[in-house]
Amino acid sequence: MAARTFDLIVIGAGPGGYVAAIRAAQLGLKVAVVERESLGGICLNWGCIPTKALLRSAEVFHLMSRAADFGLRAEGLGFDLDAVVKRSRGVAKQLSGGVGHLLKKNKVTVVMGTARLTAPGRVSVTGDKGAEELEAAHVILATGARARELPGLEADGDLVWSYRHALVAPRMPRRLLVIGSGAIGIEFASFFNTLGSDVTVVEVMERILPVEDAEIAAFARKSFVKQGMKILEGAAVKRLDRHPGKGVTAHIEAGGAVTTQDFDTVISAVGIVGNVEGLGLEELGVRIDRSHVVVDEYCRTGVSGLYAIGDIAGPPWLAHKASHEGVMVAELIAGGHPHPMRPGTIAGCTYCHPQVASVGLTEEKARAAGHEIRVGKFPFIGNGKAIALGEPEGLVKTVFDAKTGELLGAHMIGAEVTELIQGFVIGRTLETTEADLMATVFPHPTLSEMMHESVLDAWDRVLHI
Repeated sequence: MAARTFDLIVIGAGPGGYVAAIRAAQLGLKVAVVERESLGGICLNWGCIPTKALLRSAEVFHLMSRAADFGLRAEGLGFDLDAVVKRSRGVAKQLSGGVGHLLKKNKVTVVMGTARLTAPGRVSVTGDKGAEELEAAHVILATGARARELPGLEADGDLVWSYRHALVAPRMPRRLLVIGSGAIGIEFASFFNTLGSDVTVVEVMERILPVEDAEIAAFARKSFVKQGMKILEGAAVKRLDRHPGKGVTAHIEAGGAVTTQDFDTVISAVGIVGNVEGLGLEELGVRIDRSHVVVDEYCRTGVSGLYAIGDIAGPPWLAHKASHEGVMVAELIAGGHPHPMRPGTIAGCTYCHPQVASVGLTEEKARAAGHEIRVGKFPFIGNGKAIALGEPEGLVKTVFDAKTGELLGAHMIGAEVTELIQGFVIGRTLETTEADLMATVFPHPTLSEMMHESVLDAWDRVLHI
């Protein structure tokens, strides 16, 4: 059977792949997208979206438990974990179906199955109905990543969970161990802690949320401990003894000593590895470094016509980065001249309680890069809207180049900072200076006023503290 011919084949229909396919189709290209599991990829089905649905339930429960603070009464509080999970899965299903509609609307051909590159521009897809060949001058790899598993800490779905198991939790953990304090680990720790689990977080690095600004991470730690979490930093889980039907004994090394603690459930969140296996990449000469495809600033792999975007192409491992790369590559293939990706303008958001968000350089990295800096800070307790919301705990921090006024980075912790951060993302993209931000009028009463005050503080002009 002759191969079906396209201008572009996208392998993977996650937030990078399906967006790349849609943008290429908008630009007049004939596009096919190959997906082996679910449209929308991990993000829509088993990542970003369903976790936020779970965390929203925890947030509402937390507010209900504070009803008296707002002059309200809520008695007999409780939750139905099965119903919480069901709502989360429903949200994911709705959005995954929406992706299918968008691809159909843009006349993108969807091929369900497992893809393998057999030659440059040639893709073999094996599905339920057998194998078929596809051909295109351009191919985008958007196969994403999966949870990293360390020897002895492998998930079994019973006593030890991956993020996928945690999203469809069969029970409410009584004593929960979370291994790893990146975004995934901390979000699940926050969710289960809010609903009443006794949560311990173990982080091998010297602080939790290790990619965040040290001051923000310290603020988060203090808040989590106040909520009842136990945090072990600079520690490692050396071994798990599994007792079927009973629980797990964890051997935890900290400060040179190993102690044991018992838990009924463990969540392993120790990073991710790229889905590079079985694609035929080595045979084509594609360079792979620590499970990620090596690409240039335009996501080109070095093999003619072959690109890699999103998690498979390395950090930051974020859905919005993947989508932006997808658009960039589609426009490049269609003959456009897009700007290359600028990692320093990509925000990171963690939806724990309190939320954490950041963009650009931390204070530590700005100094290490040789910048003479000015740092501004403003606490939530000084903001009228935060107090009215009953959310007075938080901090907005900005880092500037002292000589040029360039906004080098912004870091936040507190209510709704995952929404606020976009203001500073725009500022970074437009190469905003402190003068531009100072001259901007922020509406009152809003949380965003803290962003303004933080900038003012960096130049000793803060008004409300």
